Amino acid sequence: MDNPEISVLFADIVSFTEMSEKISSEKIVGFLNDMFSQFDDLTETYGVEKIKTIGDSYMVVSGMPVQREDHALTLFNLAKEMIKISAQFKDHNGNPIKLRIGINSGPAISGVIGKSKFAFDVWGDTINTAARLESYGSPDCIHMSKNTFDLVDYKDSNLERKTIQIRGKGLMDTVLVHI
Repeated sequence: MDNPEISVLFADIVSFTEMSEKISSEKIVGFLNDMFSQFDDLTETYGVEKIKTIGDSYMVVSGMPVQREDHALTLFNLAKEMIKISAQFKDHNGNPIKLRIGINSGPAISGVIGKSKFAFDVWGDTINTAARLESYGSPDCIHMSKNTFDLVDYKDSNLERKTIQIRGKGLMDTVLVHI
């Protein structure tokens, strides 16, 4: 299915690998389940679609399967809530959990492929760029493409405009919002 204008969010736990080496597997799974369950509740509240989790990464889209004009703003507000929730959890040293979040907007393709373990998924440059924005982000910040930032229309001054080299895209104007 073609989705002409959506927004996609990737969230990742900062220093998760180090934390997972210090805590038992059972505690890690319990921790992820507790935090991601609260994120799942947020997706219902905001009316967005959780696509999947991969390890400590959480992926959400807005603007599909039902189109909505406020797709970028909705994910921006969701991201702020996710950062608040994550801070309630503690790492192996007792410090609040921090997230890196990337959001991008644009077209994407969605559907189910394959023969077994059917799962709805989303593909395209918009998704790849959101994932890269997350990886180039900073702890407890929301890293957005300029396009997404313009859709959000955020007026706070606690932000940093950056032009960065995005693998596969070249130079890209981005905005890092400090939460």
